[in-house]
Amino acid sequence: MSDIIQLLPDAIANQIAAGEVIQRPASVVKELMENAIDAGATRVQLVIREAGKALIQVVDNGCGMSETDARLCFERHATSKIRKADDLFAIKTMGFRGEALASIAAIAQVEMRTRRKEDELGTRIVIEASDVKKQEPCQCAPGTTISVKNLFYNVPARRNFLKSNSREMRHIIDEFQRIALANKKIFFSLHHNDSEMFHLDPSKLRQRIVGVFGNKYNKKLVPIGEETDVLKLSGYVGKPEFAKKTRGEQLFFVNGRFIKSPYLNHAVMSAYEDILKKDTFPLYVIFIEIDPSRIDINVHPTKQEIKFEDERLVYNYLKVTVRHALGQYSITPTLDFEQEVSITKNLNKGMSGGSNKLVSSDMQVNKVTIPSKFNEDDERISSNNKNWQDLYEGIEAFDNELEATDQPEEVENAAVTIDSEWPTDSKLDDNKGSFSKQQPKPYQVHNRYIVSHIKSGFMLIDQQAAHERIKYERFLKALESGKIATQQQLFPKTIKVSVANAEIINSILPQINQLGFDLKDFGKDTFVIHGIPADVKSGKEEAVIESLVEQYRKNVDLNLDLRDNLARALAKSTSIKRGQELAEAEMRELIDQLFACEVPYKSPYGRACFITYDLDDLNKRFKG
Repeated sequence: MSDIIQLLPDAIANQIAAGEVIQRPASVVKELMENAIDAGATRVQLVIREAGKALIQVVDNGCGMSETDARLCFERHATSKIRKADDLFAIKTMGFRGEALASIAAIAQVEMRTRRKEDELGTRIVIEASDVKKQEPCQCAPGTTISVKNLFYNVPARRNFLKSNSREMRHIIDEFQRIALANKKIFFSLHHNDSEMFHLDPSKLRQRIVGVFGNKYNKKLVPIGEETDVLKLSGYVGKPEFAKKTRGEQLFFVNGRFIKSPYLNHAVMSAYEDILKKDTFPLYVIFIEIDPSRIDINVHPTKQEIKFEDERLVYNYLKVTVRHALGQYSITPTLDFEQEVSITKNLNKGMSGGSNKLVSSDMQVNKVTIPSKFNEDDERISSNNKNWQDLYEGIEAFDNELEATDQPEEVENAAVTIDSEWPTDSKLDDNKGSFSKQQPKPYQVHNRYIVSHIKSGFMLIDQQAAHERIKYERFLKALESGKIATQQQLFPKTIKVSVANAEIINSILPQINQLGFDLKDFGKDTFVIHGIPADVKSGKEEAVIESLVEQYRKNVDLNLDLRDNLARALAKSTSIKRGQELAEAEMRELIDQLFACEVPYKSPYGRACFITYDLDDLNKRFKG
């Protein structure tokens, strides 16, 4: 039998390696921009066409390359960053593997122009699928310009797996932002389809964060800083009140390199313990400087995972530093024992005076006037007591009847039945028994759930989940059939969003307007609101749009189609929230609309909209 093992040709080996290093256009952007930084560039320009599928071009003013180096850099494992194995434990550059350019050249059409400052002429090289087509002298500015065209043109299976242009562009923006934040002293610009998206001059870190994420972020930042013999921590964390429901702006940098670390993220989240709303995530941009010999970055081809020599030590330093910064800026809650004593004295005084009110109408606590709302509370308590009486009315007679027959009444129809007209004087059919009592009113429990009577017992409705279902089906029908009603604004409102969010809004702008908005692009990161959906409160339009984009990004991982994603996102953004007080008419309308839905049982996110309780089951539970 002949030998069957053979060495793969270099072109095939490079394509295999490219599968690990180059996953999408954003991977090319990362590798080329990091090479520019390693070359000592002070200006880096990124030009993109068709979300990187047609063109990715990086122009830098770095040291450039000689003719020999320009040809050699496209070979596998060719690098200027390390010389021996020990150098892996003292890496200070962004790249070191020598795989990136070879991988890119294997799956794209690449043109490179490069010149050193001391040379009169530069070098132009054209490579397609690892095959050098041209190498010739050329006239060019000092530095290097690399153009990558038609990515994955010779690997159609990989190209077919690329996502939409808007989604691939978001990944490119993410990589660009990370590199720009890590190198604040370098000028960066990003152009997409001849439109400038970023223009970042050298600046301090706070200015760079604002330049990357938008002007609104300036008031959200809390600086952190700590330096020890082992490491140095610096950067900014966000104030808790600005936390979002998505993990977007959470960035760690170790020695200037962006990394992903769930372990360190847990340290930051632990520092925010008890001061964040549930299921929200704070902003942070944190830099860790540590001796390279104490870390190992040769863990993954993307170099975004590293190992620390002592992870527990870094965890504790990070948690304490963030906690200290939040406390220093009076963000973490503090205990004021004098205030606590003062409140107790006032309470005791109010109670000993024999008055029904615990405190006077203007209670003085450490010279802070707190207006009393006990009158409103008395009315609310009285109203709630009446609701409880309505709930239990008739139960005693029902129990006596059960004890006499020792058999519970049979429920003729197990399905939930609700009179959509809600008459004030409802009567049952004579064959099922009759009564002439007034229809019980629905009422809220903790402003979260609605209690409603049904024939077999009662029903508990989650007001937010129910309203999300109602809104979701309404918006989905609007996207399928046509626009819903739009309320035109008397004075159009201009809003500015982050560049990343602007890219999302532009990609789904027709569908957003189909949902009832009248939103127009005003260039770069600015939009003008001319109209809003009829059921969006005036003055809340900017918050609704930001929440819509945030929810849309959160739903992307669910692989929903565009219409379903938008309908879910806007339903979540505009629905009644838990804790919101509802009038009786609003509760009744909510119930009617819920059971007019095609699928009233679950919210768009899978949460139950209501739970039913049967009286016979309750009776058995009370009997033990």
